[in-house]
Amino acid sequence: MFQIRIHGRGGQGAVSAAEILSVAAFIEGKYAQAFPSFGSERNGAPVMSFCRVDDKPIRLREPVMQPDALIIQDPTLLHLPGLFEGLAPEGLVLINSTNPQIECPVGNRLAVPATELAMKYVRRPLPNAALLGAFAAQSGLLHLESLFSAIRAKFPGEVGEANAAAAQAAWDCAQELMGAYASAN
Repeated sequence: MFQIRIHGRGGQGAVSAAEILSVAAFIEGKYAQAFPSFGSERNGAPVMSFCRVDDKPIRLREPVMQPDALIIQDPTLLHLPGLFEGLAPEGLVLINSTNPQIECPVGNRLAVPATELAMKYVRRPLPNAALLGAFAAQSGLLHLESLFSAIRAKFPGEVGEANAAAAQAAWDCAQELMGAYASAN
């Protein structure tokens, strides 16, 4: 089972991101579940959402305490206590940041400018779809076409097309950054 914990702020689409991931997994014939965790339900407040993907039915119903991947939608959350709790040293960390060298204490870190890509394609500062494109590249968990289908199902019409374009741009960016990291090491 692959477990993902998404950290964001209210209004950034963390809940939608987990839902889109689970739908993309279903499209590929996998089992998945997605659910949120709210503290205070207001815009800007820290929120978490969770997604699990497996080849067999998922019986767990508790929050993801030992994620295989973290998606951090807002770099101002990096200082929160417990943010990296439970993540294995080799776990994946995807951070929405324009700084590719952003500090991260654990995991295989990748930083992509998801908000900037969202502004370019969606014309709103909603980094969720862009981050999912980068996550597809980083993790290899899901195919990009499945992700596009899930995005278009969640956001029909022009909004879905714009979010799919942001996801594609972030996937391309992640591929480029991972290639640069690989050749530097």
